Amino acid sequence: MPAESRGRDPLGPGAPWRSPDANDGEDKGSRGWRRGAQREQASSRRSCFLGLEVNTELVWEDWDLGREFTKTLVLKNVYSKLQKLHLRPPASKFFSTVINQTILLSPGTSFTVPVIFKPLQRCEYEDSIEFQGKDGSFQVFLRATFPCHALEVPESVLLPVCAVSHSTHTTFRLKNASHLQTWFQWVCESPFQMNPEKGLLKPNQECQVTVIFRPQEALVHQQQANCMFGEENNKESSCTVLLQGLAKYPYLQLRKTDPNEKEENGTPVLNFGSFAVGQSLQKRFEIFNPSPVAASFSVSRLSGGVPLFGSEFSCDVTTGKVAPGESQQVAVTYFPAVVDTVSVEYLSIDCGGSLSETLLKLTGTCIGPRVSLSSAVVDFGCVKEGGTVEQTLKLVNPSPVVAFYQCNLDCNGHSVFSIQPASGTVCPHSHTMLKAVYRPTQARAHHRRVACLILHQEPLFLDLIGTCHSDFHQPAILRPEHLILYSGQIPTDTSMQQVQLDQQDISSTLEESNQRPDSAAVSRSPMEEFFQSWNVNGISSSSSLSSPHISVVPNELLFNHNMSSSVTTLSASCQFVSITNRSRRKLSLVWTVAQDSPFTVSPTSCHLAPLKSTSFTVTYDPKQLNTLHGAQLECFAFNKENQHKGNELLCLPWCVTVRVIGHSFQLGKEHFVPCCSLKPARVVFPALSAVSYQTVLLQNGGVQPLTFCRDHSSNPALTESVYVTPSCGLIQPGDHQILTLRTIPTEDSPKEGFSLQLQLNATKHTKELTIVSVAEKPCVSLEADSGLYFRPTAVGSQTRRSKHIRNLSRLPLRFQWSIPESDQGIIFVEPDVGELHPNESAVQTWSFSPLEEKIYRVKPTLTFWPSQSTGCDRSQLCLEVEGTGSIGFIKGEEAVVDVGEILVGSYRSIEIPLINDSPCSVSFCLSVKQQLLDDDPINDPETKPSALELDCKRGTIASQCKLLLQCSVRPQRRAQYVWTISYQTLNSSGLASSSSWAVCEVRAQGVFPTLQVIDVCSSGNVGRLSKHHLWGLFSLDRLNKHLLSNPESSELTYRTPTRHSLHSSPLIFTKANVDFNFSAAPLNSDPSTFVLMFHNPGSVPVDWAFLFPEDQQIELEYWAQTGELDSTDFSHMHIQDNHLFNISPRTGTLQPGQQRAVLLTYSHTFVGIDRISVVLKLSHGREILLNFEGVTVERHRPYLHFVSDQHVLSPISIGDTSPPKQVFEVHNAGAVLVHYEVDTSVLSQLQVENFNHPVLCCLNPEGEVLPGKVATLEWIFSPLEPRMYHMEIPIHIQDGDSILMRIEGCGLDTPTLGSPNSDSKPSVPCVQRVSFAGQAVFLSEDSISLGDMPVSCQCSRILFLTNKSCTDTFQFTWDLAQQRNQQEVWIHPNRGRLCPGESVLCVLTFTSADYPALYQLDVICQVDQEAATVQYHDDLKVWEEEGQRRQEEFTITDKSPTDIPANLTDKEPHSVTKGPSLRKYKTLPPICSSSRLKQVGDTSQRPTKPERCAPRETPSQIRRPPEPPQPSLLHLEVTARSHVCLDYIAHFPDQFSMLYKCLSSDKSQNPKSAFSTTDVAAQPTQEPGKDVTAPILMSLLKNILDDSAFSQSLLTVASRPIIYQPTQPFRPHYPPIQSSPHFTTCPTSPHPEPKAQVVSSGTEGTLEAKTQNKRHTAYVPVHIAEEVLRNTLQNLMLEAVSGELVLTAHPRSVSLPPASARTRRTARAAAEKVGI
Repeated sequence: MPAESRGRDPLGPGAPWRSPDANDGEDKGSRGWRRGAQREQASSRRSCFLGLEVNTELVWEDWDLGREFTKTLVLKNVYSKLQKLHLRPPASKFFSTVINQTILLSPGTSFTVPVIFKPLQRCEYEDSIEFQGKDGSFQVFLRATFPCHALEVPESVLLPVCAVSHSTHTTFRLKNASHLQTWFQWVCESPFQMNPEKGLLKPNQECQVTVIFRPQEALVHQQQANCMFGEENNKESSCTVLLQGLAKYPYLQLRKTDPNEKEENGTPVLNFGSFAVGQSLQKRFEIFNPSPVAASFSVSRLSGGVPLFGSEFSCDVTTGKVAPGESQQVAVTYFPAVVDTVSVEYLSIDCGGSLSETLLKLTGTCIGPRVSLSSAVVDFGCVKEGGTVEQTLKLVNPSPVVAFYQCNLDCNGHSVFSIQPASGTVCPHSHTMLKAVYRPTQARAHHRRVACLILHQEPLFLDLIGTCHSDFHQPAILRPEHLILYSGQIPTDTSMQQVQLDQQDISSTLEESNQRPDSAAVSRSPMEEFFQSWNVNGISSSSSLSSPHISVVPNELLFNHNMSSSVTTLSASCQFVSITNRSRRKLSLVWTVAQDSPFTVSPTSCHLAPLKSTSFTVTYDPKQLNTLHGAQLECFAFNKENQHKGNELLCLPWCVTVRVIGHSFQLGKEHFVPCCSLKPARVVFPALSAVSYQTVLLQNGGVQPLTFCRDHSSNPALTESVYVTPSCGLIQPGDHQILTLRTIPTEDSPKEGFSLQLQLNATKHTKELTIVSVAEKPCVSLEADSGLYFRPTAVGSQTRRSKHIRNLSRLPLRFQWSIPESDQGIIFVEPDVGELHPNESAVQTWSFSPLEEKIYRVKPTLTFWPSQSTGCDRSQLCLEVEGTGSIGFIKGEEAVVDVGEILVGSYRSIEIPLINDSPCSVSFCLSVKQQLLDDDPINDPETKPSALELDCKRGTIASQCKLLLQCSVRPQRRAQYVWTISYQTLNSSGLASSSSWAVCEVRAQGVFPTLQVIDVCSSGNVGRLSKHHLWGLFSLDRLNKHLLSNPESSELTYRTPTRHSLHSSPLIFTKANVDFNFSAAPLNSDPSTFVLMFHNPGSVPVDWAFLFPEDQQIELEYWAQTGELDSTDFSHMHIQDNHLFNISPRTGTLQPGQQRAVLLTYSHTFVGIDRISVVLKLSHGREILLNFEGVTVERHRPYLHFVSDQHVLSPISIGDTSPPKQVFEVHNAGAVLVHYEVDTSVLSQLQVENFNHPVLCCLNPEGEVLPGKVATLEWIFSPLEPRMYHMEIPIHIQDGDSILMRIEGCGLDTPTLGSPNSDSKPSVPCVQRVSFAGQAVFLSEDSISLGDMPVSCQCSRILFLTNKSCTDTFQFTWDLAQQRNQQEVWIHPNRGRLCPGESVLCVLTFTSADYPALYQLDVICQVDQEAATVQYHDDLKVWEEEGQRRQEEFTITDKSPTDIPANLTDKEPHSVTKGPSLRKYKTLPPICSSSRLKQVGDTSQRPTKPERCAPRETPSQIRRPPEPPQPSLLHLEVTARSHVCLDYIAHFPDQFSMLYKCLSSDKSQNPKSAFSTTDVAAQPTQEPGKDVTAPILMSLLKNILDDSAFSQSLLTVASRPIIYQPTQPFRPHYPPIQSSPHFTTCPTSPHPEPKAQVVSSGTEGTLEAKTQNKRHTAYVPVHIAEEVLRNTLQNLMLEAVSGELVLTAHPRSVSLPPASARTRRTARAAAEKVGI
């Protein structure tokens, strides 16, 4: 889109938001750029005009004032001829050319025309040069554009979808389309940003502009970015770009790679399980992005609980970005450092713009080695002096951790005991064999308790015992049972009792001792025992096994470590140790002497009195220079007073050790460079102010021995608080030393820890160990604040809330909630006790159960203490809990929910809104009570299952909320269901706590699908049958009765059409059956077609299907068919295979109120009676068996078809002197004339049986019926008794079969009057409401009931024929001439024309005969399409002309056509050769046919030569006459009943009063003769001259009314005084006839009496002729008054139908002046006229 500067008119394009793809903005920019390029190249574009190739335009763009600018225009002749052009120079003075006005161009040559441009001011210039040639002219446009700033930008830029708080960007091209340097600057608001915001573009230069989109809300953002451009200090022009962006909220999910890991309170957990100390384990989880936008995230630890010295968990990803639908794996490494601790950490995955925070819990347990000895005691037994005894034991490590061990024993000869190997490792799940050696040097009993140190585990203790005998001294043998006996004995005096142990007790005690090596000191841990055995710096002990009775000071000696310089020669150094006897026994001290050891003790033995001390000299005399030495000196203390009595032993020996190290490096000699490691380098003690122990591994990784000692010079105040055992020692190459640290953490200890240094190899080399010994107070935080508030809760129910507690200290804590006893039934928490690991958060579930309606305030207390302590130092937190007890209730949004009608057997899902208007949530339990309103009294609705099913009977509704209760209604029968839904509130235990309250009432009507036949019509051979006849053929009343009734349970076996039978004759599940009689027709005649109009009167859709036997049979494989068929099966197969009965459509669906026409046809292709059973199945409804029956008659066989072999006469009262005549119809369904005869012998016999009274008489026992016509048999039924008469009367058909007709009639006591067959008359519809297919013309009524009338009476009715077609015109004809009722019924007009949309009024006149009868007449109206009729007549005329032409013309043919002239009749005259030789053929007489030759007496049978020569026509060449169009037949049923005059007067006096005067003129006639059975009903009497009088009078009256002089004369006559006033005004003797569509009159005599009066409706008075002396009554002919009245009513009805007259409009009232004033005004006007 180019943007140019046009003065101060900014261009601001804009576009509404739409959803293009991401490249839409770039496409628009590209299209704008292309438009700019086309403008620049316009001057170089060449076109061809008149054979000349030339530029269409010359453009000057870069120009200045005061100069000339020249461009050349090149013309090239591409034509093959010489071109001569006349040039018209530019009209303006700014453009000019120097070329002559005439230019000649040879073919292929070019000519250059220079055009000069001289601008005088800065504006745009336009002009043209015209070239005129021989064949036309063309112009070349000249244009100079004013240089201006112009930029090309896209109309809109669509940015990629972006996440909230993220950013996306895209670029578009900004181009300078002008020849000027253009400065630009973007003005844009958040969330969009332009980069660069401003800049300078040289002519035709372009740059890429980056649009950055940073949304802060999830919205559709669109904004106009304004670009100001122009000069640097004057940017007057601008353009806009529509920036569009869509922002969505990001969302991230965590996916664990291990599906077995479960969540904890909705938080995903990454559990590392138990893992070995010092090793690392890595697990991964995925961060998945299900949102449609890319999301950036950061991984961080949850604030508030970061450990003091970092975390044992590390994450390799801290930030990242995940594309939509993608995931990123994150690895978490677990590096446990403290044994038997549980590490908990929470990772927070923060995503900018996300609405929620995602947490991941990391947890792992650090485990150490679990090493045990196979035996806690090693008994060497008795050994000879100088002997050696070895025993083995196992060091077992069943844990998955590598175990480092070290035995606290000098195995280099300084002890009588040694263990090999003394130190090493035990692999996971394995063991190591240790060899223990006893090598005594003196005859003594030896016992030493050796500690086996395990890294990251408490030490193990091994008791080594042995006894040495010599030839001269044999002490008591030390046994393992002595260890148990003296383990807790502390003798206090010299007289000690001897104890004898039972052997069985000793065995059991030893076994227990092996299982629990520390059983001797239950109250202290092994680590305490180990430290106390060293007696470090005066640490007291109360254990007998740690030698509390003897102590040595110091227990560690360092030689040559404190000298400023090393020794220069081999010289011995001495130090002293002091041993104190703390017991009351005299002890004998013996040092174990090692051979060739640089360390010696003197004296080697001595006696020590009780409570005395003695000193020993320890001498370091190295035998080798420049080396390191170390040893553990051993001293045994024996009881001097220990007397041996047999095998008894009074006291165990005690042992003390002194650890010594030294070096022999000479002065200036470099010491060994240490190569060692310290694991771990930082030791963190538990943050508990109690004695704590830790172990450290000092490993010598070099090839030289290593000595270490504790350096007390650095920070002595802090280092002295930590005890290290041992504090010095020698480590051989590749070996290690386990150091045990002991301290009591304090709160004032440095948080970052302090350093403890170990001096290595007696040099300045040190190894630093960081000690963290900080004591912390237990700290627990409650979520949010110290308050917990419950929303209002229903009394008796329960509300739950969760609250988090978190351990913010480095100590594992135990906690316990305390609730006041009075409130424990109201508020409780789960769990109320538990343990929290450091940094762990736990969810507490609080429950509130109010007991009454009030506000509760409770303050529970949280008590917590370190898990490692005894619980004496406890901390507490108080929580304020507040809740309100309320009364809750619910109700339905509607008190009554009407579901409507539901199909029985189906279900409907409904939603019932339940509303909780109470201030608290309500937990409820629903119940349903069912009631059937219109059910049978014998049925108990309580025992029936409820038809209303609730999807959820229990639930909870929050306060001021609505719950949609899902229900399913399944009615099981047709009935009105009423359900009452009630509820009960539930308590916290889920039990009902209140009485039942009604919520709402649900009503539904169970219905079955219903169907009804509302109309029927026929065509083909049965097209002339009346609707009443068709109604009886198909028993439609019975069918409708079944369709509208309830189905039986057996009919619902298959609710939908299903193939269920294995036989060709399927099982029938219904008892309802209806006969469908398809009538009869001759063989090979047109099919009998019937159309039934089905209507759905119900309120539910109905699926219906006609199922033939084959539709119900399961299709089997050929091998599975039995082949056993009977005659019925063969008949069914014959009918179905030949499709004799067809139904279209067979299936369908009708919505409520919808109609559908079903076509039933019966083909007459085989002679005989065809029967088949078809099931009409309504899905979920009735199943009716339809017995189809059709008859096909041979064409030569006479056949009468009866609707039924039984006919029921109308009931007649006994004693009726003039019973009515009754009829029933017979139909000649054959192709020949049928002569029938009723056997009257049965009637004669019946007459004889009834006292010679003619109970039943047939008036026409013999007769003939034309083919396809209907005849009526007339009967008179006159019963004698009030009973039912049954008569079987044979009807014989000449040359045909006889029929036995059963006629029934009932005699009644009371007289019956009314319409014919009022009780048994089929319910044929009177009005056609739905059109059949192809029907365009309708009758306003299909049935007219005239009711009761006297004999010889005439009635009229008005009906309408309406053409509903919008295009076709129809012609109608009432078929009265060929009907039997032509004397009773007259219709005017009897024929006519119906234009599209037109309605025609027809008047039906019925005249009853002179004998009472029951009339049921069928009047047929034939409707023809005018276009089809015209086409037929045209085709018929063409066919007749063609036939006439063929009769008059012939063709002469011969084998030699060249010798015979051409045919004169088949060709046009111009094709015939002219000449006189052809005239002789024109006079040939016509050739007569062979039949005519026979008439003239020619007896020859041979055809004539022209006939023989004439070509024979094939059947396809025979021209058949056109068939006339089949008219549509409309049937009108007319019913009436006539009575004798006396009966009519007796039973209908009100109606007869209207006819009294008419009937009085015939009172001289004999009633008996009037109703004689021998009389035949005559036509109504017509007065002669009526047809002439009526038109004359109508024309005369019209002319008179149109005459103005006559109208004026009426005013003059009205003003004259009345000459004669009758003494008695005329009063009509009879009430006027009501203005209705029908009227009733009686035929009058041709010569009425002068006294006869005529009463007409709609007139205001009577016309009277008055004379001066005598009154004369004006006489008007009856037929004229009747005609006028009839025409008036017909006109009114026609206007009402057409909408011109509103019959229901309110009548108008006109106020007239008084009669006197009106008379005076009239007289005055007449006088004035006469005067004139």
